[in-house]
Amino acid sequence: MDQNEPTASIKAAHARLLESLPMADVDDFDDVARGFIGTLEDPAIRNTVGEVVWDASTFDFLSGDVPTSVNPSLWRQGQLVSKHGLFEVVEGLYQVRGFDLSVVSFVETDTGVIVIDPLLTAETGKSALGLYRRHRGDRPIVAIIYTHCHIDHFGGVFGVVTQEEVDSGQVQIVAPEGFLEHAIAENVYAGTAMSRRSAYMYGATLARGPKGQVGAGLGQSTSTGEPGILVPTLLIKETGESHTFDGVEVEFQMAPGTEAPAEMHSYFPRYRALCMAENATHTLHNLLTLRGAVVRDPHGWSRYLNEAIDLFGHKSDVMFAPHHWPKWGNEKVVAHLAIHRDLYGYLHDQTLRMINKGMTGAEIAEVIELPPAITKTWSTHGYYGSVSHNVKAIYQRYMGWFDGNPARLWPHPPQASAERHVAAIGGVERTVELAQEAYDSGDFRWAATLLDYAVFTDTTHAGARSLYADTLEQLGYGSENGTWRNFFLSGATELRDGNFGTPLVANSPTIISELSPEQVFDSIAITVDGPRAWDLDLAFDVTFSDLERSFRVTLSNGVLIYAEREPDGSAQLHLTLTKPRLLTLLAGDNSSDGLSIDGDMATLESLTGVLDPGDPDFNIVVP
Repeated sequence: MDQNEPTASIKAAHARLLESLPMADVDDFDDVARGFIGTLEDPAIRNTVGEVVWDASTFDFLSGDVPTSVNPSLWRQGQLVSKHGLFEVVEGLYQVRGFDLSVVSFVETDTGVIVIDPLLTAETGKSALGLYRRHRGDRPIVAIIYTHCHIDHFGGVFGVVTQEEVDSGQVQIVAPEGFLEHAIAENVYAGTAMSRRSAYMYGATLARGPKGQVGAGLGQSTSTGEPGILVPTLLIKETGESHTFDGVEVEFQMAPGTEAPAEMHSYFPRYRALCMAENATHTLHNLLTLRGAVVRDPHGWSRYLNEAIDLFGHKSDVMFAPHHWPKWGNEKVVAHLAIHRDLYGYLHDQTLRMINKGMTGAEIAEVIELPPAITKTWSTHGYYGSVSHNVKAIYQRYMGWFDGNPARLWPHPPQASAERHVAAIGGVERTVELAQEAYDSGDFRWAATLLDYAVFTDTTHAGARSLYADTLEQLGYGSENGTWRNFFLSGATELRDGNFGTPLVANSPTIISELSPEQVFDSIAITVDGPRAWDLDLAFDVTFSDLERSFRVTLSNGVLIYAEREPDGSAQLHLTLTKPRLLTLLAGDNSSDGLSIDGDMATLESLTGVLDPGDPDFNIVVP
């Protein structure tokens, strides 16, 4: 793919920014290198068939002076995050960083080790554990702690332990209450759409280099191996709970509804070490991630950080997290927690203040200013979340999508709106001319708006597509936020080279297998093509022989409903099978063993005939 040089306006903006940043402050570089023990001789991590799922060396270009095609602040963050290997946090506490988007931690117990957040995929989890054991010995794993319910914090679990080790009681799986429900729901219900958008967010298919993917702010990118899940054996339900694993006590603080719906912090008295999950890393985080999610609560986030200071601040000498590098020293730990507490609290309170003056989310995002003490702190910069989209998320949380202006209550959808805008402007050619003027003047935001109209009116217009790609490229070059850069450059890539689809599928077979019966039926319900099912009136019973549970399932008016009840013979069909066998049946396997049928299978065939699964390759930047 041919790429352009940054324009004069982007170069000038970067030069001004570089002069304003405290680049002489190298404390983070000292911290990120502290305790380094070693890394892989071959940085390429492969799956069982030899395909590379992660290669840390692809970010080796992040050295030396910042190129003009990368925001200087993001370049600095990329340099920090790209440092990979095994690190000693304190004696007995270790991290493997740079092997995936997230970081895995190893807390040594009397005879074994606790693993905290085993990365995203089995391949990277296995490689990280191997590196730890190479330097620290073959300690048995006694517990795995999932800090929260996002897949990059549990998906690699099969790379470090087996189901048999958990079933035997050798390994405990510890997680916050609600973990499984939220983990499954997020990766299945809207998993297809989230995975497709994640490809944009993490730039998974972008070439890595000064004109391509330089990181995602929170980490570099996502590995492309096999994610899985092991069900927790111990759920933490209350702040103040304390459990001991092979001689090491762990105190827990619940923090639900912060960076994840189910999240918790962990304190290790033996090491005077505090794990803050993903609530106080070295970036402003997302209140609404660009891949899509439920809007998070910045007010609660701020309060839980304040509670962490009260609970653990006076007795913590180090703070670590499943992203980025630790903070050492009691004063620095407390200061880090406090500045992030104030960051989320300020965004929440000031956005609501301006909402109550009648301002919309987009308007607030343009004018809100953070306090100088926050803006001068590197760890609060918007490398992953941004002030702009976080403010809009707060608006959405409290006010919804409608801003109150009746002209915006019932707008045309994007393609119909684009056609009308282009017609009013004077046609596609005139729209592209105006966009070129905006591009030449450095107003890339307006150029992108005009070209979005043009491409949604005529997707084959070569000039519109080319200029639109050039425009998104410049917006990417200018972004301090890693995920914004990836979105812009991914859009440019698809305009030039076509749809690249979804590289990593979150709803893997092992995750699907952990669906509860209710979640299985919910997953079916959201794929029913309503109009095609309007005239169907179906009822069938399902008995799960492995669970000793039965459900009546009905379909009427295009809605699938289920209720737990014993079969009474009144349904058109009664299926008796295990939950795994139901999953294979829905996938089309009618002939394998393990299925008992009583009644008319045409009932099930009528249902499957109106199911409409998601499209992992849906368009984003074109209609």
